[in-house]
Formats: sequence, structure tokens, C-alpha cells
Amino acid sequence: MTAPSMRRLTAVELRKMTDTRSGRWLLIIVALAAVAMVGVVIFAAKPGDRTLKEMFVASQTGVAILLPILGILAVTNEWSQRTTLTTFALVPERHRVAGAKMFAGAVLAAAAVIVGGVTAVVGRALAGMLGRADGGWTFPPSLIGTLVLAAAIGVLAGVAFGMIFMNSPLAIVLFILVPTGWTALGETVKAFNRPADWLDQNRTMNALYGTGMTGEEWAKVGTSTALWLLLPLITGVIRLARRDLK
Repeated sequence: MTAPSMRRLTAVELRKMTDTRSGRWLLIIVALAAVAMVGVVIFAAKPGDRTLKEMFVASQTGVAILLPILGILAVTNEWSQRTTLTTFALVPERHRVAGAKMFAGAVLAAAAVIVGGVTAVVGRALAGMLGRADGGWTFPPSLIGTLVLAAAIGVLAGVAFGMIFMNSPLAIVLFILVPTGWTALGETVKAFNRPADWLDQNRTMNALYGTGMTGEEWAKVGTSTALWLLLPLITGVIRLARRDLK
């Protein structure tokens, strides 16, 4: 029997992410958050900040906060619902399943950014009709790429934490608390302040939401991503490969 292609595995994992009640509701909330945040820009931002760019960036709030949780659930739900017996019986190469989950997460990240972009365009048009659009329509095309990158990093980090802990509540809590704790140390302890400039994703990732990133900013994004994404992914894939099925 021919092994399923990576494209087919990715399609299957994408359906798993979107075909559950928790997955659907998370995606709905992400979309509603985009609408709400664009509304905040229209009605609460300063006149000069009511631009398409600011609305586009604001629409990604839900993507940054909630989409990684979907990445966690894409892994942990299989173990809690014991569908891993079926998954790994059909595809014994566990690293291929892990890869398909990552690709599916990246596809969802790109789709979420597109939905946010459409929401921002509609919001900017509505603001113009209401006479609340003092800012312009222009934004740098590179912003689309950096927002997709930021969303993909978040989702893949969620997948990584899911593979490490394989327990939904534990993975979600630690995914939120560990980076938050590191941010708190960087803000309150002087000795951690400078390392946090390179290792705290809450600082480094902010550059992806702006324009005209410098070489140093890219280096900081790469360093923090290696710590919070690459290292957990390697650890998670190893744990996934070694865990016994029950």
C-alpha cells in the first residue's frame, strides 16, 4: 500500500483542526476578535491612527493570542480522545504526522492573516463612510509577510508545546505562563533586561508588526524563535516518536 502524501496528510490534519467543536469556536472567536479590534481603531484611536495599516495590525490580536491554542489542541486532542491509535496505525512514521500538523498550522495562520486583512479593508471603508477615516489606505506589502510569519511562529509553537506535554490544560497553561514569567523577569530584574531584548518573544516579535525591520531586529526574532519554537519542536518530535500508544 502506498503511503499517503504529505499533501494529503496536511489536508487531513487541517480538517482535524477545523472540524471539532473547540476548533470551530476558536476560529470563530479569532474572526470576531478581528472585527472587534478594527472597531476599536475606528472609534477609539487617534484620528491620525485610523489607517488601513493600523487596522490590519489590530486585526491580528486574536491570531496572536488564540491561534496557538488551536495548535496545542491539534496534538493533545488526539491523545485525550485516543485517536492516535488510528492515526499511527495508518501512518507509522510519526515524524510525518508531526510535519503535517505543522504544515496545517501554517496554512491556518496564513488564512487567519488574510481574513484579518479583509476585515481591515472593510473596516477602513466603513470608517470612510462614517467620516472617521483620517488616515490613509496604504501599507507596505512586506507587512503581509511579516504578519504571516508571526502567526505561523505562534501556531507552530503551540504544536510544539502540545507534543511536549500531550495534555491540553497543562500545555495551554505553560504556553501562557512560561513566556509571561520570562517577560516579567526581564521587566523587573535588571540582570535579565538585556538578555530579554534577544530572548523575550513579547519584545522581539513586536518588530514583525511594524515596518522596515533592521538586521538586528531580524537577528533578535531569529534568536528568540530558536528558543521558543525550534528547541520545543525538536523536543516535542522526539517525545512524540518515543511515547507508547495506549
